[in-house]
Amino acid sequence: MSASTTPPGPPMRDTPLSRAELAAAVARDIPRGAVVNLGIGLPTTVSDHLPPERGVILHTENGMLGMGPAATGDQIDPDLVNAGKIPVTERPGAAYFDQAASFAIMRGGHLDICVLDAFQVSGRGDLANWHTGEPDAIPAVGGAMDLANGAKDVFVMMSLFTRDGRPKLVPECTYPLTGLGCVSRVYTDHAVFLISADGVRVRETYGISIDELRSRLAVAIS
Repeated sequence: MSASTTPPGPPMRDTPLSRAELAAAVARDIPRGAVVNLGIGLPTTVSDHLPPERGVILHTENGMLGMGPAATGDQIDPDLVNAGKIPVTERPGAAYFDQAASFAIMRGGHLDICVLDAFQVSGRGDLANWHTGEPDAIPAVGGAMDLANGAKDVFVMMSLFTRDGRPKLVPECTYPLTGLGCVSRVYTDHAVFLISADGVRVRETYGISIDELRSRLAVAIS
C-alpha cells in the first residue's frame, strides 16, 4: 500500500500521560449532565477536572449525590468524605442518604458511568479489581461489583503496565473477577482502548507506537 493510501492511525503524542493528565482525559469524555460514580483511588481525581457548568452529578457509595472536587484548606470538613475517606466538597443541591439507598442507586441502573481502577482488564472487557489472590494481599471489593454490573457504562483508569513491566490489559484475567464483559473503555498512561464485541481498538496513544503496543500486549488490538 502506498503512503498516500495508508489509513491514518490513532492520534499520538510523544510522552505518556501524567496521573493528572489521565484524570483530565477521562473527565473530558464524561457527557454533560451524566450521573457518575468515581471509584476509590486514581478515579477520584477525575472530580478535580469537571467544571460545574458541565452539570455532571457525582455519586459516592457512602451516601452522597452532588459531590464536588476534593476539599483543601478551610474547605475540609471531617464529616464530608467520599467512599475513599478523602475530604470532598459539595455542589449546590447535594443530597445525602444511607448506604441502602446508595446501593439501590448503583444496582438499579441509575448511574450513567462508573470509573474504576483495575488490576487487570481482559480483551472481552472482564474486570479484576478487588484482589490479586496473593497470600499477603488484602481483598477490598467494596461496592465495585455493584458498580461494575449496575452502571450503564464502565470506564477503567489505570497504568497500562505493572512496575515490573507486565501488561494489565490481558487476553484473560488471572485475578479474581469483579465483573464479566462490563468494561467499555480503558484509559491508561500510554493509550486509550475501546472494547466492544468487535475486539479492542486503540483510540489514541501517548509516547508509544501501535507496533510497540502490539509487541508488549498479548491481546489483539486494532
